[in-house]
Amino acid sequence: MSTCSSVSRDIGEPVSGTAATATTWLLLEQPGPWGAKALTSSHLDPALGRALEAAARDTGVRIVLIRRPGRHADRRTPSTRRVYVAHTVPGKVWLHTATTSDPSRLLDLDFAALGRGDHRGFDEVLGGRPHDGGPLALVCTNGKRDRCCALLGRPLAAELAASGVEGVWEVTHLGGHRFAPTVLVLPYGYAYGRAGAHTLKEVMEGAREGRIVLEGCRGGSAWERPGQAAELAVRAGIGEYAAEALSVVRTAGAAPRWEVTVAHADGRRWQVEVAQEAGLPPRPESCGASVLGSPARMSVVAVRELSLTAALAS
Repeated sequence: MSTCSSVSRDIGEPVSGTAATATTWLLLEQPGPWGAKALTSSHLDPALGRALEAAARDTGVRIVLIRRPGRHADRRTPSTRRVYVAHTVPGKVWLHTATTSDPSRLLDLDFAALGRGDHRGFDEVLGGRPHDGGPLALVCTNGKRDRCCALLGRPLAAELAASGVEGVWEVTHLGGHRFAPTVLVLPYGYAYGRAGAHTLKEVMEGAREGRIVLEGCRGGSAWERPGQAAELAVRAGIGEYAAEALSVVRTAGAAPRWEVTVAHADGRRWQVEVAQEAGLPPRPESCGASVLGSPARMSVVAVRELSLTAALAS
């Protein structure tokens, strides 16, 4: 029986412009099994999960649960949990970490400030500090959300961890299970689809050096999906791999057509025309879907470098 990821791979569905969007990611360690909506269907107190969802709503912060790769013992109350928070907007990228024995303390955080890139509250409330252990690779393994994530994600996480890659965690949900195995790399916030161990090792090495690997890249989570596609198109066109070199500074229009302005740290700018198209042929967008769908596809129609005068005007 075909899976959503095998169908997507067979038809060559593009991955660009499909990453989940968040300016800031908050990661809470939660061992044990996860349900489809993990914040409220795991061994985390569901009332706390609902409160965290409400606190993060419309702030730019996305909360996910993480666990170490491997067998997941059915432990209900870990003594201490690792917490990470990462801001992914170029120019002020950071990754901080803390430990806590009381996850309800996360409710004392100023989520709006975290979404804007201010980590001071995290450091004060949880005793956070800059993470100096290199980048994190978050591999989606939530089989209750979609079986492809468990079938393909868990072996990838285990292989990376067994081969000595540091910073590997399993994560609850990154979206786009049809691109499984899916991975988010922090602190820069670029997501990858159909990821293999060899490519992910290159991605992690690049992240340690402040570089982005374009192979299999779904986009940077700091931008909405038209901006993700536009930024990747400019990167590919000019051969720019520095992680914080490019920013999406303006997105005009609405579905199915946008004009996106991408700016380089050196002052250059590009206008990118992005169109939304239906992904054909129709098929289930996830293994649990009972109806056929046509997932939206971001297609870059044109890329034009702006003159200095036009760049200043934009």
